[in-house]
Amino acid sequence: MGLSGFAGLGGIAFVLAAIAINVAYVRARLPLPTSGLDLDAVTDAFAAVGDALKRPSVLAPATWLFTTVFAAGLLAELWRGGSGPGAWALVGFGGVLMQNVTFTCVEALRFGLASAARRDRGSVAGLWGLSNVLFGFNQVFLAIALLGFTVAGAGVGLIPGWHAVLGYVSAALLFLSSSASPHNADGAHRGAVLGLVGWLGWAAWIVACSITLLRL
Repeated sequence: MGLSGFAGLGGIAFVLAAIAINVAYVRARLPLPTSGLDLDAVTDAFAAVGDALKRPSVLAPATWLFTTVFAAGLLAELWRGGSGPGAWALVGFGGVLMQNVTFTCVEALRFGLASAARRDRGSVAGLWGLSNVLFGFNQVFLAIALLGFTVAGAGVGLIPGWHAVLGYVSAALLFLSSSASPHNADGAHRGAVLGLVGWLGWAAWIVACSITLLRL
């Protein structure tokens, strides 16, 4: 199996792992950014989370591996040098790398919040605000990844029209949600629906791309 095949498997594995992690967080009643919970409720939840935070986070490094392999395989298929439409895949690859770096910080901040909630409740407010805004700003990197790969994929004929529309619409929703991040520092949920729909579109876009890569 070549890189394109591994990229296809990586994309599908990423979506499945991301869904599993989020389901685990919801089941553990872990406060998520833009949840709308007040600070006391957030602090109490993080103080009580215990090992329920550690178990799903074990999968987090795998998701970053999967997305990197997916993006690298897609880049290899779309760009063969030069400055034609396929070069936009470089923008998409950069977006994926930045998303991985940023979300690593978001994931680590959850452990900081849990520790602060147990030992120094007064510091939770600052960490919670940082986590919320960073989580929101992270969506712009998903938008950049979608924009770059969609322009490249449509330009070289790798993805059909409906797939390109899905990419552009999802990128726009994620960008709008990211722009609302400064208003969500206290855990409000302004633009949360836009971000959720955009992320679901991003996940569907990856699955469709992965199937295409597996067929190459």
